[in-house]
Amino acid sequence: MGGTVTAVSSNGVYTFSKPNRPEITLLAGLGVEGDVHAGVTVKHRSRMAQDPTRPNLRQVHLIHEELFEEVAGKGFTVRPGDLGENITTRGLDLLGLPVGTLLCIGTEAVVEVTGLRNPCLQIDAFQEGLLKQVVGRDGTGSVVRKAGIMAVVTTGGAVRPGDTVTVRLPEPPHRPLERV
Repeated sequence: MGGTVTAVSSNGVYTFSKPNRPEITLLAGLGVEGDVHAGVTVKHRSRMAQDPTRPNLRQVHLIHEELFEEVAGKGFTVRPGDLGENITTRGLDLLGLPVGTLLCIGTEAVVEVTGLRNPCLQIDAFQEGLLKQVVGRDGTGSVVRKAGIMAVVTTGGAVRPGDTVTVRLPEPPHRPLERV
């Protein structure tokens, strides 16, 4: 089970979207080198306001490129980096992975999946109506979040478009992803 990296993005300042790069470097225990969200403790503005000493479980944001095709069918144009992700993938069911899954990216980097990205109102500021496309409810009324997953870096290394992503599932029982 695996997929491919289609784009990598980072930004050293707080902006919603992140520019694509030819390469990013993941740093163990920190995140993406030079990215505003890198660090041992939380860097997301709303979480820093709540408690800046909490561990950063959102060091790396991954999103599946297939989501862009899904929302394009509803009239939205979204490209890699537009939703603030660091790594865009293809061919990998990111949302179906359990907590603790290891993603081996390229020849060196490894990230551990911590949970789901919680889509925020900034998505509607980017494109009005897009938030309803990436968060909704299923037939049972449960919230469904489609805006990608979050991870921490366990082994650093360079990540480039075209790199393979290999999945190593944790030992059962598997815990489904929740928002982090």
